[in-house]
Amino acid sequence: MEAFLEEFQYLKIRLEAIKSATRNFDNNNIIGKGGFGKVYKGVLSHSTGQTTVAFKRLDRNYGQGDSEFLKEILMLSCYTHQNLISLVGFCDEDGEKILVYEHASHGSLDRHLRITTLTWRQRLNICLGAAMGLCYLHDPKETQQRVIHRDIKSSNILLDEDWNAKVSDLGLSKIGPANQQHTFLATNVAGTFGYIDPMYAEKSILTKESDVYSFGVVLFEVLCGKLCFENQNGHLQSLVQTWKQSYEDMKLDEIIFHDLKRHMDPSSLETLSDVAYRCLHKSGEDRPKMSEVVEKLEIAVRFQVISEEAEPQMDYEEISKNAVPPLIYSSSEELTMLLSKGILVNEGKTWFWLNKNGENCEMISPIGSLIPIDPASPEDYCRKKSSGILCTVLFGIQNTCQHTIFVTTYHLHYKPCIQSRRLN
Repeated sequence: MEAFLEEFQYLKIRLEAIKSATRNFDNNNIIGKGGFGKVYKGVLSHSTGQTTVAFKRLDRNYGQGDSEFLKEILMLSCYTHQNLISLVGFCDEDGEKILVYEHASHGSLDRHLRITTLTWRQRLNICLGAAMGLCYLHDPKETQQRVIHRDIKSSNILLDEDWNAKVSDLGLSKIGPANQQHTFLATNVAGTFGYIDPMYAEKSILTKESDVYSFGVVLFEVLCGKLCFENQNGHLQSLVQTWKQSYEDMKLDEIIFHDLKRHMDPSSLETLSDVAYRCLHKSGEDRPKMSEVVEKLEIAVRFQVISEEAEPQMDYEEISKNAVPPLIYSSSEELTMLLSKGILVNEGKTWFWLNKNGENCEMISPIGSLIPIDPASPEDYCRKKSSGILCTVLFGIQNTCQHTIFVTTYHLHYKPCIQSRRLN
């Protein structure tokens, strides 16, 4: 072991410095416990200042030992990604074995599943970040070997101060050959109840799809706002089959975390629940790769962002009430005709009309709405079309006062993507 650690001497931290940072492992500094032992928070002094870090102290009574300690050092020093927890250093001195990590100030995901202030959009981004970290382990670049985590669960997904996900605890991970599409490793079953791939538990054959299964469980936890198991009469009972059945019976509404429902975009919910269910297929061959999971979660995030940024749907009657002067009409056909001719709204500052294609258009009055521009700058053209949203800045008109008027065309029930800014 000493020969192995020689290669990583640059990461070594003196025990004296760790004791100082944790106040001699004061219980008040404990921020967590896991399969390795207790985790302490502390401020580590170094040549350039001070850094808040987490110290994971090996306790052999927890059942893990030298191999897990060495594996963490090897993995986290060789595999670095924005969605993997970073290794700051380690200590192997006076019988102590301590791993030092970056501090994830919001703790682990499992502690936030039931927190109503953790929004659906935040949850989606956390899932996406964790998926990206796991995808990196499964499909490393260049000559690095594939890593199968083997213990993916919500308590092993840490959250930094900006709620970015960090996959952690690689002590049980296994390394597979590089540049191979499939990895099959015969190994003793390890992991956590509720998250373990049933096929892995049955045959003791570990694959990267085993991690995919575990991640699918985490996705359902995020969706349902609870852990994947519960204590019933002193026995742990898995909820995974119940969740799968609810999906198959199209009864997701019965299991979704109640406080999230009204904030969920339906397409976002459908995208996440679909990929979560696919991750839980009995056969590993039917499960998606983590790269596909990442793609689906990116789509789910986009749906949610579009939904949140879209204005509430308005109808023509509401617009007519804001007309100057108010419109008088006796039928919807008459209202449509009036709108096709154009009306003034917004206290006379906006000209609104319905064009021949049925699209709703606005022209902003230059009075009080002008944007100074550089007289030598070109006119600005932009067009964006995404997920059924049409949003077009048709043209910019430079007048003699060096101002620009924007004319926009958009579907009424979506928020127009008007960019009011100085033109470059």
